[in-house]
Amino acid sequence: MTTRRLSLLGAGFALLAALAAPPARAQETVLRVGMTAGDIPLTAGIPDQGFEGWRFVGYNLYDALVLWDLSRGDVAADIKPGLATSWAIDPNNNRRWIFQLRRDVRFHDGSPMTAADIVWNFERFTREGAPQFNPRQFAFARAYLGNYEGIEAVDELTVAITTKQPDSLLPYNMSFLMMVSPRRSAEVNNDADAFARNPSGTGPYRFARMVPGERLELVRNPDYWDRDRVPKHDRLVLLPMPEASTRTAALLSGQVDWIEAPAPDAIPRLRSARMQIVSNSYPHNWAYQLNFVDGPFADLRVRRAANHALNRADFVEMLGGMALPGFANLTPSTPYYGNPRRYEYDPARARALLQEAGCLPCRVTFAISTSGSGQMQPLPMNELVKAQLEAAGFQVTLQTMDWNALLQVGREGRGRHPTVNGINISRSLQDPFNGMFRFVWSAQAAPAGSNWGHYRNPEMDALVNQALATFDPAERLRILTQIHEKMSEDAVMLWVVHDLNPRAMSPRLRGFTQAQSWFQDLTPITIAPR
Repeated sequence: MTTRRLSLLGAGFALLAALAAPPARAQETVLRVGMTAGDIPLTAGIPDQGFEGWRFVGYNLYDALVLWDLSRGDVAADIKPGLATSWAIDPNNNRRWIFQLRRDVRFHDGSPMTAADIVWNFERFTREGAPQFNPRQFAFARAYLGNYEGIEAVDELTVAITTKQPDSLLPYNMSFLMMVSPRRSAEVNNDADAFARNPSGTGPYRFARMVPGERLELVRNPDYWDRDRVPKHDRLVLLPMPEASTRTAALLSGQVDWIEAPAPDAIPRLRSARMQIVSNSYPHNWAYQLNFVDGPFADLRVRRAANHALNRADFVEMLGGMALPGFANLTPSTPYYGNPRRYEYDPARARALLQEAGCLPCRVTFAISTSGSGQMQPLPMNELVKAQLEAAGFQVTLQTMDWNALLQVGREGRGRHPTVNGINISRSLQDPFNGMFRFVWSAQAAPAGSNWGHYRNPEMDALVNQALATFDPAERLRILTQIHEKMSEDAVMLWVVHDLNPRAMSPRLRGFTQAQSWFQDLTPITIAPR
């Protein structure tokens, strides 16, 4: 046999061997995220750890009836169909919303989703005495169910939700209520802690494993009902890293691929290391909710003095330009921003107002956190607030605590914490309810909702009720603008800045679009080989 024939024969055998051999297993692609959270967000349905919990766990393991469209960065994110394909007000009853459910959705445990499952979930949030009722989930859901009266299954794929009064904004609140699997819950006798150790939702990721306090691992759900949002990577690893310097070092060393809120002074170094820095307009304010019942902030003059005492340009500089001055609750690009009163830096005016109010020096105590969802750089920022307020005649005490502990103070309300004059919980402004109503509507007074300081004003209540009963968008926009202007006139908060939401990520990541939202979609991200 000639050398040429031997060579061809050898090549043929090699080809056959290659065809017969099992294909090489592709290397698993893993996206590792350094969160600002101090702990793993709760996996039992509605998460804790603020909106960072919704961002990384809530909308990854679970879905709500209504979701957020996070596919674009050039417009403010708005709601879109989720487990419900559509919703409409009942033409015969303006307190009854009808939601049409999506067909062929399955929970991660394989059970199909029906209207009965949605009703079961709402009873988990609301009906004491129901076998599945969970007090902790009720506490997290309460702010979004203040107007909720009841739910019924109309047929297998239709539910009707009735409200206590007309509520034109109900679909927005539905976006925060995660739907869990009744079957999985029954398997663990409705024990929420046991459920959290092996949860089942309908989301784009499935639970893989958790090391408490250290890491949560999720894997792609190849059967996700939205084929466009099946994750482009295999595994998502979530790591709590509350310290900005720790997150930065982890990204630079290759321990993680993505970090939230890099320290502003580290951004040049990250850029020089070829890391991607992304930011965008963000419906978020970094502010203080104030106590309207006990202490100095019950006086409008003191609230206005505090707002005049801050030089917001200093905070923007501290944050490396990754913020906008916060002169009112909403960002100026919001459609219902209007023409609010503008609290320019004027320490002399602030001191004169305190003198007029008979509160000089004016002693106030703020509850603050060491880290947390959207808290940016809370310790140095709070120290600067303290310094500027004291320069204008205040005397400030900072009570520092863990993020979840601060959230608990926020949920309990000023009644349980009468010596606290303000809480520094950065807040989402996703929609009119979250951006305005929950802070100023007396029906939302904590612990029923997020009106921590019990602000009460009959004129404001009338405007909120009018907006809820107005289903015409143009007319509702006019009312919403009035509400925002009145919030500013009454100085309902101490405003500091609006975040531009910086993130840093490895140059290996592709496909991410930073939405103008508190929430972000990680599913399109691809990871190039090293």
